[in-house]
Amino acid sequence: MSARTNPFAADRHAMGEWLAYSQKTEGGIDRMLAHLVKVRASILNGCANCINMHTQEARRDGETEQRLHLLAAWREAPVYSERERAALAWTDALTLVATKGPPSDEVYAALAAQFSPEEQVRLTQVINVINGWNRIAIGFAQFDPDPLRTAAAAREMQPA
Repeated sequence: MSARTNPFAADRHAMGEWLAYSQKTEGGIDRMLAHLVKVRASILNGCANCINMHTQEARRDGETEQRLHLLAAWREAPVYSERERAALAWTDALTLVATKGPPSDEVYAALAAQFSPEEQVRLTQVINVINGWNRIAIGFAQFDPDPLRTAAAAREMQPA
C-alpha cells in the first residue's frame, strides 16, 4: 500500500478538535460500555487500528478477554447484560444503517427500555464518533502497534 496522508500531521487543528469532541461525547456513558460499543463498531467496520486501540484501553480498565473476544458474536454470548445488549444492538443498527436500513422498532424499544432519552443521545454520539474514527483510520491507512502511546501524544494536540 502506498503512503497516505497522516491526518494529524496534515491538519493538527481539525484533528485536535475532532479528538476533543470525541472525548466529550463519552460524558454520561459508562466507560466500560463505551469500550464495548467502540470495539463492536470497529469490528463491523474492519478497522484494525481501532480494534487494537480500544481492546487495549478496555483491558487496561478491567474488561475481560472473554467479553472482548465474544463481541464478534455477542447475540449468542450470555456474558452481556440487557443494557449492554441494547447498546450493542443500537451500535450494530447505526453502524450498518447504509446497508441494513433504519433501526427496527424492536431495536429502538430495547434501547429505550435501558437508556434515558439523554443517554440515548450520548450513546448515539459515541457510536457516531467511533464510526468517524474508523473511517479516518481506514481511509488514511493508519495502524499503530502502540495506540495508547499515540493516543497520549494526540491528546497534546487538543485546542486549549
